Amino acid sequence: MNVEIVNTGSELMLGRVLNTHQQWLCRRLADLGHVVTRQVAVADRGGEIQQAVREALGRAELVITTGGLGPTSDDITRELIAQMLGRKLVPNQDVVAHIERFFAKRGRPRPLKTEVETLVPEGALVFLNETGTAPGLALCLEPERDEERRGESEEGSGASRPSSILHPPPSFAKQWLVMLPGPPRELRPMFESAVVPLLAREFAAEIFVCRTLRSTGVGESRVQEMIEAAVQSMVGAGLEVGYCARPGSVDVRLTAEGGKAAQLVHAGEAEVRRILGPHIFGCDDDEIEEVVVRLLTARKQSLALAESCTGGHLAHRLTNVPGASAVFCGGLVSYANEAKEKLLGVRAESLRQHGAVSEAVAREMAMGVRAAFRSDFALAVTGIAGPGGGTPEKPVGTVFIALACAEGVAVEQRLNPWERLTFKDVTATQALEQLRRRL
Repeated sequence: MNVEIVNTGSELMLGRVLNTHQQWLCRRLADLGHVVTRQVAVADRGGEIQQAVREALGRAELVITTGGLGPTSDDITRELIAQMLGRKLVPNQDVVAHIERFFAKRGRPRPLKTEVETLVPEGALVFLNETGTAPGLALCLEPERDEERRGESEEGSGASRPSSILHPPPSFAKQWLVMLPGPPRELRPMFESAVVPLLAREFAAEIFVCRTLRSTGVGESRVQEMIEAAVQSMVGAGLEVGYCARPGSVDVRLTAEGGKAAQLVHAGEAEVRRILGPHIFGCDDDEIEEVVVRLLTARKQSLALAESCTGGHLAHRLTNVPGASAVFCGGLVSYANEAKEKLLGVRAESLRQHGAVSEAVAREMAMGVRAAFRSDFALAVTGIAGPGGGTPEKPVGTVFIALACAEGVAVEQRLNPWERLTFKDVTATQALEQLRRRL
């Protein structure tokens, strides 16, 4: 089945709002076996919205639009699609009652502008909004009948009739056009409660299997070189392999469709794991900090941090993980040399002889913070984030990562010559990977 998404909103085109629907809807639909074949974003302008929906209906059995269903002057998707399909907008009493309850519950008068949200295209299924006022809408389209209806509407109004408003492929007996509100807090629960059952009822289940293996320590091109030949026969049988490079890591995506999908993906995963081995830190939605917290929790062990060049980014990532408080004792951002000496016990002689960015100082930082928090493990990072401060011996991007535990201290030297934010993110990933492998 072909599925297309049309995201509407001038704020998306201006870059003022992040289009999270792009990722969330594609992921949920793929999980249900319906892979999105195309999606576009358009501004809140009539011609562009109608053209995007018209083109999508010329290719897809399911078209989902997001945004433009609210009460304000730029919410025009409902009216434009009704006009395009030749369907009248009629009041819906269920929506009227819902909106009245919504404002009464909050002790607020109902704004007059919400009246437009009570109007729905003839024949539409209405999805009441659990967290807002604008309803979602779904239209079952029978291409020939909808073309006739649109033509009758335009003849009655005296409007000229553009040729071939819809171009459905001949095999489509019917199509579904689903309109969802723009705010994610409204769209997501509506999709789960209303659209998922609609898809189960109207479209045959399709088998689609996706597995993502997350790796670190090897670049994207090298990852492909390592596994390409080994999975070639599986690719010939229908397995698709994709790669996605992220700061400090590379995802290997394995997908397949049809009756042998699970078998192909399982075989591909086994082969990739055999080749990449310890470079794989997790799968699907795993983040390396989540893996580290899980491992520490299982071992009932604790961690402390001493950060210089990462400025607390390691602590930030760890504390994003629910349950991190059970294993993360705390950390120190010892940016200045004085802080390294006073708070971590780094020796002035080490700083003078080797410099703040050195193996010796990283080692003493890790030992000092482990002692201060009495933790089982401690990570310390010190480096040159740039853009200045580098030397021929220690260029910008040089970083030392130390891991201290009861058995001693291990220090790794890395070169991460990227801009500051990427430098911090990659360095944090490398430190967490060093700990993960030790665990």
